[in-house]
Amino acid sequence: MNIGILILAAGKSERFQNTGGCGSKLNYILEQQTVFKKTLLNSMGSGFPIHVITRSDNEGVINNCLQFNIPHSLLNSDGLGKSIALGVKNTPNWDGWLIHLADMPYIDREIFIQVERKLNKYSLVRPVYNGIPGHPVGISAKYRQNLMHLSGDDGAKSILQHQFVYEMQINDENVIKDIDYLPNKNQ
Repeated sequence: MNIGILILAAGKSERFQNTGGCGSKLNYILEQQTVFKKTLLNSMGSGFPIHVITRSDNEGVINNCLQFNIPHSLLNSDGLGKSIALGVKNTPNWDGWLIHLADMPYIDREIFIQVERKLNKYSLVRPVYNGIPGHPVGISAKYRQNLMHLSGDDGAKSILQHQFVYEMQINDENVIKDIDYLPNKNQ
């Protein structure tokens, strides 16, 4: 199966800005790299094809995609649903997607590989840490049409809530750890 990583990077970073951040959280420097570049490099380490959905005004993300020759689509959207729909539409040769949020830079390449392996067996796969659903979410091409009709900010919840989802128990809090808020420099 040809399964790829769809990185959603078209958000407005409003929660991040409300806590004192400036601009896009994806361009925030974290451990000597931007949040997005760290996310992208971890994703690339999996060896899977990647497609990024980002905003037309996010030059940092676009430049990283160009630097690493990563296909990307531009969308000024208010919700995850439209980002997923565009990404699925623009990857018609994929048999499944690992839906990944660009503000989750700590997910190791092994997590992507584990989710992909389970996606070869189950049509919906989600890592779970201590009972909390995480990312990346694996969705097979069985749901291609459903995915292409998504809208709003709930992402693929409408699909996940009404179907059997294989829950992978993961002992790694990074599957739920994002950068929605300005990181505490005292940590």
